[in-house]
Amino acid sequence: MPPHENRVAFQTECTPPGHTHALHPTVTETHVITTTGLTKVYRSRGREVTALDGVDLHVREGEVYGVIGQSGAGKSSLIRCVNLLEKPTAGTVTVAGQDLTALSGRGPRAGRELRQARSRIGMVFQHFNLLSTRTVQDNVELPLEILGTSGKERSRKALELLDLVGLADKAKAYPAQLSGGQKQRVGIARALAGDPKVLLSDEATSALDPETTRSILQLLRDLNRQLGLTVLLITHEMDVVKNVCDSAALMENGRIVESGTVSELLATPGSELAAALFPVGGEATGDDRTVVDVTFHGEAATQPVISQLSRTYNIDISILGAAIDTVGGLQVGRMRIELPGRYEDNVVPIGFLREQGLQIDVLGQEPVLLKEGAK
Repeated sequence: MPPHENRVAFQTECTPPGHTHALHPTVTETHVITTTGLTKVYRSRGREVTALDGVDLHVREGEVYGVIGQSGAGKSSLIRCVNLLEKPTAGTVTVAGQDLTALSGRGPRAGRELRQARSRIGMVFQHFNLLSTRTVQDNVELPLEILGTSGKERSRKALELLDLVGLADKAKAYPAQLSGGQKQRVGIARALAGDPKVLLSDEATSALDPETTRSILQLLRDLNRQLGLTVLLITHEMDVVKNVCDSAALMENGRIVESGTVSELLATPGSELAAALFPVGGEATGDDRTVVDVTFHGEAATQPVISQLSRTYNIDISILGAAIDTVGGLQVGRMRIELPGRYEDNVVPIGFLREQGLQIDVLGQEPVLLKEGAK
């Protein structure tokens, strides 16, 4: 029997109407990172390439914020402009209430103040950037040397941080003796040496295998919660956003085209990020069929809403595709179903699904609240 002729029951965990998901308790409404009109133009051999085109970004204190996009979208330029490793062509960058772009002028005083501001911003790199001739402990101590910290205090701090990232027994080892995941843990410990308020992560897991990636992401989340760190991470991997991020932004061609908390995005009709986080496929089996994407998430008891829909309206429903996962400790899923008849024949059944607190997107129909909820 063809799939669309089967009656189906699909258990979904859904949020009651009006319910919203709170971020974890360390997140406040204070913006620790803010960029306004951030623009970066690279000039080479008489040509201009715009890497950032008027980016406005707002990252709240205590959250893990992911910026995702394809290669060339401008993600790395953005994170390097946040700590002014790259000087913006235009716009402003404010971190922890301090306008960094105002400190990027010429002269020794500007340079000194910018270095002091940067000491409160940790940076984790994709390829670790460890010094091969230094021990693990010495690599962690390096930022403290630059800050002029005494030898005894440097040693104490480095050992404390290595213990925090689970490498207390590797203090005297050299980078060549470590695995990729261990090297990245050293890089994270080094980034924390200056007691930063903000941690920037530039594709920190892209060179690691999946299991190691999960352990590093869990470490970043643990540090975020234990230390109250605000984490801004750049990635091209949707699993990174899915596993650790409170909020996310999608970049395309140097611009942020969509942003918001992950729960907001999942509840936003037409959200590209939501569709990318939980891709589902399947085409209509005929012109007289209606295809609907259903997004469900929440803490309420499991409800067999598709089975209820089928029984209530005596219709055959086909599931064309489904994806279920956990985001921030919350079960979330997307499902593509097919209803017999055209859209105008299914207004009431679709209304029934919306009444259950589910997010509904009808393929081929303009979303009713396109992008609402996304910043």
